[in-house]
Amino acid sequence: MLQEHVFEVENLNLYYGSNHALKNININIKRNEITAIIGPSGCGKSTFLKTLNRMVDLIPDVEVQGKINYNQVNIYDKDVNLEELRTVVGMVFQKPSPFPKSIYENIVFGPRTHGINKKSKLDEIVETSLKDVALWDEVKDRLHTPALALSGGQQQRLCIARCIAVEPDVILMDEPTSALDPISTTKIEELLQELKEKYSIFMVTHNMHQAARASDTTAFMLAGELIEFQRTEALFTKPSDTRTEDYIMGRFG
Repeated sequence: MLQEHVFEVENLNLYYGSNHALKNININIKRNEITAIIGPSGCGKSTFLKTLNRMVDLIPDVEVQGKINYNQVNIYDKDVNLEELRTVVGMVFQKPSPFPKSIYENIVFGPRTHGINKKSKLDEIVETSLKDVALWDEVKDRLHTPALALSGGQQQRLCIARCIAVEPDVILMDEPTSALDPISTTKIEELLQELKEKYSIFMVTHNMHQAARASDTTAFMLAGELIEFQRTEALFTKPSDTRTEDYIMGRFG
């Protein structure tokens, strides 16, 4: 049986050497919702995001303390399989990053890694994944052309399609629209509303308006601390902490 919370974070602290980057974070993240993290540059938003699939493990001199329970299993237990974790908790980065391959080969890369080689099955995955990100009609006649020939917005939707091709449970997004034009940004935000029916989405955004438009819940971070976390409408209209209000009103940041 699926749990109500996809992540339960308990007393999370993270150090880069002697730098205390994340400070005693406690948060429960609901399944099949869009959760946004806002806060000024350098407050720990992206670092926190990367703790959720242990991407921080790739950084030298990192020490993580506390628990992050994903479906009631602490992902920092020593016997957790990182490849499996990063399959079910996928990541979409700030800058669109298609592989220098065809559109088709970008999508099938993950499924092939997981042992799926039957062409009919791969074709089905490609079509389904591209339809899920509203890209199929735009590219179905040029699947074997270079992915890097797509526009920036199309490339980012392709990267989301590549992520969901391996059927994750959670999609982490690190400022997924910051490099895109307003029209592409709108398309991605509309897409997120559809994707949350199947996936739990956790998104760092530098854009408070985007958080207000696109998310169900919002967390405000400042200097490595989680200052406030509540339903998005409540956080933006009746913040419970004066620091949240000051940030939203543009008094700093």
